[in-house]
Amino acid sequence: MISQTHEICLALHNIRSTHNVGAIFRTADAIGVSKIYISGYTPAPADRFGRMRKDIAKSALGAEKMVEWEAVEDLTGLIAGLKKEKFTVFAVEQDKRSVDYKKTKPPQKSLLILGNEIEGIERGILDKCDKILEISMKGKKESLNVSVAAGIVLFGIFG
Repeated sequence: MISQTHEICLALHNIRSTHNVGAIFRTADAIGVSKIYISGYTPAPADRFGRMRKDIAKSALGAEKMVEWEAVEDLTGLIAGLKKEKFTVFAVEQDKRSVDYKKTKPPQKSLLILGNEIEGIERGILDKCDKILEISMKGKKESLNVSVAAGIVLFGIFG
């Protein structure tokens, strides 16, 4: 669980799978994330009519009702606003500027951005991040499932 002196938020940007969204909600609840921002075409726990989505609930197992969330249209505006509130903004992505997540000390306030399962996080958003975090891969695959990566990084930094 996150220390009382740390606040962490997540931004789920252009994640396609409802199962991944649900799994991330479940992990977020387990570690004590204070809020999840939904942006791009990421499916939200409730549809546009306010009905809770069964496909997200299936993997979230109720966490979608416990972790505060908000759909945002402008992720870059959210980043700018949270930076003004002294949040450090991280992306989890493979990039030439990436650093090993294990070498990151938890700041007092953090926003962790997770992106599309195939395309990752677009350059314009990466350029607004304070640090890009990467999980080193030892096998032949170049990446992990986004919900697995979220768990590794969250518990690795804040666990």
